[in-house]
Amino acid sequence: MSIHGLPAPGPGTARLREALLAASYTPDGVLDLVGAPAYAALARGETVPALRATGEDAGPLATLTRLFLLGQALPAARVAAALPAHQALADGWLVPGETGDAELLRATVDIRPYAGDAGENWWIVSDPGRAVAGGAGAHGQGRDVVLGAGGASTTLAQLTLREPVGRALDLGTGSGVQALHLTRHARQVTATDLNPRALRVAALTLALSGAPDIDLRQGSLFTPVENDEPFDLIVSNPPFVISPAAPGAGLTYRDGGLPGDALCRTLVGSAAERLAPGGYCQLLANWEQLADEDWRDRLASWVPPGCDAWIVRREEQDVNEYAELWLRDAGAHRGDPADYQLAYHAWLDEFAARKVRSVGFGWITLRRSDVAEPAVLIEDWPHSVEQPLGAIVPGHFARQDFLGAHHDEALLAARYTLADGVVQEQLGQPGAEDPEHVVLRQRHGMLRATAMDTVSAGFAGSCDGSLAAGALLDAIAQLVDEDPASLRATAPQWLRPLVEQGFLLPVG
Repeated sequence: MSIHGLPAPGPGTARLREALLAASYTPDGVLDLVGAPAYAALARGETVPALRATGEDAGPLATLTRLFLLGQALPAARVAAALPAHQALADGWLVPGETGDAELLRATVDIRPYAGDAGENWWIVSDPGRAVAGGAGAHGQGRDVVLGAGGASTTLAQLTLREPVGRALDLGTGSGVQALHLTRHARQVTATDLNPRALRVAALTLALSGAPDIDLRQGSLFTPVENDEPFDLIVSNPPFVISPAAPGAGLTYRDGGLPGDALCRTLVGSAAERLAPGGYCQLLANWEQLADEDWRDRLASWVPPGCDAWIVRREEQDVNEYAELWLRDAGAHRGDPADYQLAYHAWLDEFAARKVRSVGFGWITLRRSDVAEPAVLIEDWPHSVEQPLGAIVPGHFARQDFLGAHHDEALLAARYTLADGVVQEQLGQPGAEDPEHVVLRQRHGMLRATAMDTVSAGFAGSCDGSLAAGALLDAIAQLVDEDPASLRATAPQWLRPLVEQGFLLPVG
């Protein structure tokens, strides 16, 4: 299938990959070349520091960096010294410079070094321009423009559990970042996208990174796989932006064409029937937050029957901030100021009509459990976390299973250990004999902190898995001269949250 302006993966792709490796055109290689500040600027779409860092260097690494990261047209002889230029021209990775001057060559795509989960050297292919636009966003780009690996892509990749699975689905693959990760631990990978251009770019990303072939399909949401066997893992970084774009308008990578947050709601609600028993669905989402509705209730209504859920709100923006963010993402601020104001009004009119006061952004993880009363945890956590978090996801749901299966008496009959990396902090005035507050703090995972009293802090510190919780409470009651029955009666109120949040782990 011919896709305008994009290379075609083929035999020459392996030779290009070899050239990239030979020149150390890798995450570490580019970092060493340009330095940490310029490397960080590239992630923000700013190229001037990297241009300065590579200005006098004519070596292969600097050549590839200028060609594929900074969008520079370079002398053909210089390019040929860094890669098989004739093959790259034939395959469409390179074309003559803007004026058609055969003495200058430029890249048709952005090729960005990217580190795999185990440190593999991968490359993410995308349309050129966004990374070198100096804050222009998508200004001047077509609506089917395909982005590379941005912050959202990285977040989802780090959230995704990496246990071996049979069948995995990347819904809305874009440049193929998530599919690339899935090839490392899924026996069979399917990736879908509404945008044919994205499917070609994803194929290029996979081929250039040396990944195995996967099943690429065009279509919206679950339509391309509606007749398939269910999946063990579904991941999606969908077009979640809540915009006034009409169907068929807007930017394909971000504007789903459904009103409000209907696309994310539909994706979540439809996931259960596409999941195998015990399977997971992990995605990023935006949702409307209305003045007369608790946002948690809105998200809870999305969760399909038979699925446990862990939903974390990471950020909230008022409608003005949200409109400004995505207008700039589209490059509207670089056009006619009057048009920008009209577009801004259109966003606010849409929000006002739907009574939206703010927009939430976060992570949604579903697990198909098929139980009558699924465990649904919806929480606000805008604080720092330790990525990657994918490894803690199964543990979260395992603790939910434990809590659901244990009434209060059984909870006290179980044994617990303090999770790795949990520390105790004592807070108070300098010189005071006793602390005003005792806090347990996690140094891994969600990095939670929780205030404790004397009894609960003493209990947590004593949890080494050797004694049942009830026996520990009886011993603490003697030390603090409290009634053991009273401590047992109130303990589940603070013990359940400590287990749910991962401070204490049930033994076995």
